[in-house]
Amino acid sequence: NFRHPACERQKTEGVCANRKCLAPSPCKNLIADHSEYIELLDRIQAVKGVKKVFIRSGIRFDYMLCDKNEEFFKKLVRDHVSGQLKVAPEHCSDRVLSLMGKPKISVFERFRSRFFELTKSFGKEQYLVPYLMSSHPGSELSDAVELALYLKRGGWSPEQVQDFYPTPGTASTVMFYTGIDPLNGKNVRVVTDYHEKQLQRALLQFGRPDNAPLVREALTECGRTDLIGFGGDCLVKPERGAGNNSRGGAKSFGENNTRGGNSRGGAKSFGENNTRGGNSRGGAKSFGENNTHGGNSRGGAKSFGENNTRGGEKTSGGDRSKNNFQAPKPNTGKPENEEKYYRGKKRGWAKPSDKKNKPNAAKKRGN
Repeated sequence: NFRHPACERQKTEGVCANRKCLAPSPCKNLIADHSEYIELLDRIQAVKGVKKVFIRSGIRFDYMLCDKNEEFFKKLVRDHVSGQLKVAPEHCSDRVLSLMGKPKISVFERFRSRFFELTKSFGKEQYLVPYLMSSHPGSELSDAVELALYLKRGGWSPEQVQDFYPTPGTASTVMFYTGIDPLNGKNVRVVTDYHEKQLQRALLQFGRPDNAPLVREALTECGRTDLIGFGGDCLVKPERGAGNNSRGGAKSFGENNTRGGNSRGGAKSFGENNTRGGNSRGGAKSFGENNTHGGNSRGGAKSFGENNTRGGEKTSGGDRSKNNFQAPKPNTGKPENEEKYYRGKKRGWAKPSDKKNKPNAAKKRGN
């Protein structure tokens, strides 16, 4: 939409050598006029067979805001946006934007606010898609973090990010090859390391799961580990399993649970102040309060109740300590070495063969 000379002087003397027309602020001699562009859109619309004319991108929003007549802005929003309009804030760091020759981010915010006001007034549902750039000369990793936060707070999750590449005839290309800003002669840091380029790009697309390791690395390198977590401004979740050496689904429920060694195979601790002084394997469990295992427990050893202590004995096959609660054994008069099975509320003990030998068992099942 920047379709004619910026000012009358440019027609005879060319562009100014010491400044730009729009950045960092619009020149007082700038002529902002969209009348010819509106004419062109109307002519295209009048072509036989053309139903709609859509503008997908290419709008220089800072120039459009300089036009005191909002006719083009209103026409654009009402007639020429097909759901989404792609615009190029490119960054949010004013320092980086200055090197790009772009206006401050506040100018884009003003455009964004007015775009949605007009969209609402026309009863439409339309969106802006930001065009962003990473690794531009002068852009540091900390600037990429700032941009990632800006996107997070704005509810944006860009699908495409352009990594800077030099193009002929631009000041940015001069910076890329010389490391010098040609407008003021100051040194500019240029990112040439491929991995750092990856880190900057990943920060701008922090929502992608495959970028999570790179985002954590970038935030750690910048000293912004406060953005790793579950808070509102956090860009990425902590790495799963970070900070412990638990394997095989070990779990701890309650408060002040301590394991002195590695837990494998599903060992669990429930309650408060549960302490294991060694390795627990094979499903050892502790229920209640102040349960202490002083050594290795294998084969399903269990402790129920309070203040139960094992002094390091090794138990196998589900043996229980005499200090733990047990159901009273009924006096059946049968030898102690026979298998006993508890049957629900009847409190009767019998061998499994008894059920098979009952004469009425089949009738009760309805056979």
